[in-house]
Amino acid sequence: MAVPVVAIVGRPNVGKSSLLNALSGRRIAIVDPTAGVTRDRISALIKADRRFFELVDTGGMGIQDVDNLTAHVERQIEAAIDQAQVILFVVDTRIGLTPLDEKVASRLRYVTKPIICVANKCDTAALDSQAAEFYKIGRGKLVCVSAEQKRGLNDLMALILERLPEPESEAALVDVAMKLAIVGRRNTGKSTFINSLAQSERMIVSEVPGTTRDSVDVRFERDGKVFIAMDTAGVRRKKSIASDVEFYSAARAERSIRRADVVLLFLDPRVRISKVDKQLAEYVLEHHKPAIFVINKWDLMMPMPTGKFGNYVRAIFPSLEFVPIAFITAKSGKNVHAVLNLAQNLYKQASTRVGTGDLNRVLQHALTRQAPPMRHNRRPKIYFATQVATNPPTIVLFTNGPELFDDTYHRYLLKTFRDHLPFGDVPLKLYLRRRRREDRPPTEESEMPQAEQKPVRRKEPGTDLSNLKFRSSLSEEEIEQEKGRYESELWKDL
Repeated sequence: MAVPVVAIVGRPNVGKSSLLNALSGRRIAIVDPTAGVTRDRISALIKADRRFFELVDTGGMGIQDVDNLTAHVERQIEAAIDQAQVILFVVDTRIGLTPLDEKVASRLRYVTKPIICVANKCDTAALDSQAAEFYKIGRGKLVCVSAEQKRGLNDLMALILERLPEPESEAALVDVAMKLAIVGRRNTGKSTFINSLAQSERMIVSEVPGTTRDSVDVRFERDGKVFIAMDTAGVRRKKSIASDVEFYSAARAERSIRRADVVLLFLDPRVRISKVDKQLAEYVLEHHKPAIFVINKWDLMMPMPTGKFGNYVRAIFPSLEFVPIAFITAKSGKNVHAVLNLAQNLYKQASTRVGTGDLNRVLQHALTRQAPPMRHNRRPKIYFATQVATNPPTIVLFTNGPELFDDTYHRYLLKTFRDHLPFGDVPLKLYLRRRRREDRPPTEESEMPQAEQKPVRRKEPGTDLSNLKFRSSLSEEEIEQEKGRYESELWKDL
């Protein structure tokens, strides 16, 4: 059975987005006094009393959008109502019953699904009596809450769980295979790409810049796997941000990058790469996220060869030379699923753990080819390396002093690891640490990471490592042999 959907509807400015944030326990939707901020369906997966359901926020009913997107917003509301198993009809206790509330109630009159009338902004018990007038509209059970003060939320959650359909089985919820963040400037086709992945009109698509304001999580399935694509607002230069809504939109886009497993940075080939694109790329690099440069609307650039624009991208982003470039046309769906496959490959690379022996053979190879230069009349030394984490792959080098290694040699080591280890297209974290007496090469079985790979025999200095093979864990006898060999050969002062 699919995850049941609970939709939040109501007129503008009754606190629908605040209610979504309060029930989910996170700041997901933008909350602002400006009417009509929410346009797309914004969802959050909620777990309560061993049950999962998807809570969906919608735009305000009955508002005329300032960018003439009213019809698009209405379609999103209708889609949420059609997919929902339970509907939360939110009203404002402080303002009381309005003609627009009655219009919303009339629109829900022929909906046969369970409806809960949520009287929001009841910050104190003294205001509960004012909510009695909403019984006139006769739409489901009335419950008084305050999303801002977190009041009455437990009662509301209990009502929701009562009205959810019974689960067909006790099967566990399918884990999310990967989270994608779709970022870029305005009008680069991010929402169109999301709709193509989800194979439905999940996001509003318009030529109006700034159509998407929130960061919207869209769940979709492909090949039996569940993915989340996070659509974000188009990023603008900071000095061009004209309202609180745009400020929070930019903050949500940055948060989506931090949450993502892989980031898709969208570029429009019809315009030059701007300072905003560079700032986004720097933010992605700063957080060591696997990324893909996605050149959308490529059909408009034919017959230009992809290599010409690819060289232009490489020249603009020299520090991201390892990031793959994909050329797509989201409107027609061309290469859309190929990008998803590429993103899965990057996530697999970022999740890889390399055996200690293989890692140190590559390090030995790097040191043999290019020894670190003298610094402060001291010779830098690297004793051994170990991978301590994944996502991103994190490597620690034990040295006789991190301050002895300059940035140039740091970049050289990163490139060598990327060229000879299965991290060719993802960013690496490299830490240099001063070796202490208690630091030992992790050759003991208890110190080795789980699913450690067996190192093949050490290659001679200068040997080509292109055919490096990975094998299973060492036996106990081989561990002792390798331990002695490592201490006598690999970690000697170089």
